[in-house]
Amino acid sequence: MSTPLLFLPGFWHGSWCWSEVQAHLTHTGRTTLAVDMAGHGLRARWPKSINKRPFVPRDLAEEVSPMAGIGLDQAGDLLVAQIERLGRGRPVTVVAHSMGGAVLTRAAEQAPKLVAHAVYLTAYMPASGVPALDYTRMPESEGNLVPAALLGDPGATGVLRLDVLSGDRAYRDLLREAFCADVDPVTAEAALGLLTPDSPVGIGVETTTLTRGGWGSVPRTYIRCARDMAVRPALQERFIAEADAAFPGDPTATATLDSSHSPFLSMPGEVARIVAGIG
Repeated sequence: MSTPLLFLPGFWHGSWCWSEVQAHLTHTGRTTLAVDMAGHGLRARWPKSINKRPFVPRDLAEEVSPMAGIGLDQAGDLLVAQIERLGRGRPVTVVAHSMGGAVLTRAAEQAPKLVAHAVYLTAYMPASGVPALDYTRMPESEGNLVPAALLGDPGATGVLRLDVLSGDRAYRDLLREAFCADVDPVTAEAALGLLTPDSPVGIGVETTTLTRGGWGSVPRTYIRCARDMAVRPALQERFIAEADAAFPGDPTATATLDSSHSPFLSMPGEVARIVAGIG
């Protein structure tokens, strides 16, 4: 019997980003649920300065976020609760995108019997004790466009912040190239309009200690995205290699999409096809 599918978005995104993938899965009969990560989607709280008129860029760069205190503990606990709600005590296949992978890793370590299969869609899959954001400073992350779009000092604001309401064409083009370069322009612009400005830095700087009986016992699949400008292909390969070196008895299954960072928008049918064959 196929397990239910739970979809978790990454930083700045919400459950909305999975809607097309879920539509493609309706004919399979699989139960699907897309959820918001802690501090995202309907759980997000926006900085006041982003809507202030006249707009003062310095205020947005310096305002402490109302979500500054959210960390990996809270995000992991929320995901476990969401898995329990969907599975009603039975295992669930979880598909995580981007920084959602760090949260999936925490939840799978915390409650491995509830995760039938962990699927990482061009997602952070950090090694034991390594903060996910440390990978953005590694050589394999060269070419990552996201850091150039960030505002302010995360140590002061408590978040990684984007100016999602910016009217500057060059800045919006940067966001589009970073997240959804292969998505049709109309859909891409709509998607950028749904991003939230703040993602809690605590989720990316806190760590999970991985054990053989925890995360190491959960079957995993990594779906590469070959044209990703946010999680670079070389970094995706590093995640896979580190996981397989740490837990060689449970090698990572892989698949590859010729897509940007947002295949759920550019090729949702292909994402659905791969996911439907898992769990």
